[in-house]
Amino acid sequence: MTILPTLRRLTAAMLATAALQASAVADDAPYIFVLGIAQDAGYPQTGCYEPHCMPGWERLSRRRMTSSIAVVAPQSGRKILFDATPDMREQLYALHREAPDEAFELSGVFLTHAHIGHYTGLMHFGHEAMGASGVPVFAMPRMREFLTSNGPWDQLVRYENIRLQPLEEGKPVPMSPAIAVTAFAVPHRDEYSETVGFRIDGPSRSAIFIPDIDKWDRWDVDIRELVRSVDYALLDAAFFSDGELPGRDMSKIPHPFVSESMALFKDLSDDEKSRIIFIHMNHSNPLLNPESPEQAIVTERGFRVAFEGMRLPL
Repeated sequence: MTILPTLRRLTAAMLATAALQASAVADDAPYIFVLGIAQDAGYPQTGCYEPHCMPGWERLSRRRMTSSIAVVAPQSGRKILFDATPDMREQLYALHREAPDEAFELSGVFLTHAHIGHYTGLMHFGHEAMGASGVPVFAMPRMREFLTSNGPWDQLVRYENIRLQPLEEGKPVPMSPAIAVTAFAVPHRDEYSETVGFRIDGPSRSAIFIPDIDKWDRWDVDIRELVRSVDYALLDAAFFSDGELPGRDMSKIPHPFVSESMALFKDLSDDEKSRIIFIHMNHSNPLLNPESPEQAIVTERGFRVAFEGMRLPL
């Protein structure tokens, strides 16, 4: 599978325009803004009163929202959301503070797949909530079919709170003269929809966002080469290591353990390792604690851990 040339594909005109804009107004360059870093159910997780969850119940400062990122494009007055999480109410407010609604249009919501942490926040656009009008929601074919064929999501479509937009694997979607988004398929549990990651190309830098994927060796793409092709790689870090969920067979929950990913990436250069930013951490993952020994190990080995409010210039 030749995914890399496909994902790099942008028109010469688009790249030329982006370069001119970047050189003319450097302070207005677009950037990624991290809105959440936890797995689908957030941190602390409902019903979890184990020692690893209690700091989140007892201290507001330790709570973490479900994984989502946005792209903020000051020059064009646009903002783009990646995944609509159960925490979208708070995340839209954080995004409003970063890029106020009066000056920035929400020009698209890109969905990775139909697991609860990635699309259920669409409910906040609905009749019972903000009653939005025509929010563009970009989704793959099965994801669009799921939303149009199942309540309550079909009501969002019928009431035109959202306007579904087609996504095609490997086909860039230009969101402004300086920003393009490209979907690519990844292996995952696809009960209701396909699963994709996204490549985000800006005027100067690029990123991939893969919040959910099965083990790296189940993909017909070499993730190391994909990391080398971008400036930032926000990668699935659901679990730090095997045995993290006592009493459960973790082979039936196939995500790349952070320990496995670090071993796979050990021969990358220091610069390449620094491009890797772990995100989408389960409530059991010690990386959610910035003072944990595990987070120290990750940073000592040259990798990074996402945090809410992180900004990555594009």
